[in-house]
Amino acid sequence: MADSVSDTPPDRLSLDPRSDYFDEALLERGVGIKFNGQEKTNVIEYSISEGWIRVAAGRSRDRYGQPMTIKLNGKVEPYFERPAAGDSQEEEASEG
Repeated sequence: MADSVSDTPPDRLSLDPRSDYFDEALLERGVGIKFNGQEKTNVIEYSISEGWIRVAAGRSRDRYGQPMTIKLNGKVEPYFERPAAGDSQEEEASEG
């Protein structure tokens, strides 16, 4: 199953634990987003295939205390900030 871990982030990912697209294991690696060529640090959710990101709208909150979001359309390029936990050990084992 180690092959299922890759350096390609999923098509869609969310920071909201209530979402179906939330994946804590992937988020622990750190996911960075380039949106229309610019680095974004306030992305709450993204979709590569649909070409959008959701970002917090200032400090506004909805009636449930969750941040209000704005959906922006454009080119989404996610990447992992750190390699998978097993990647460095697997590479060393295959070399030696």
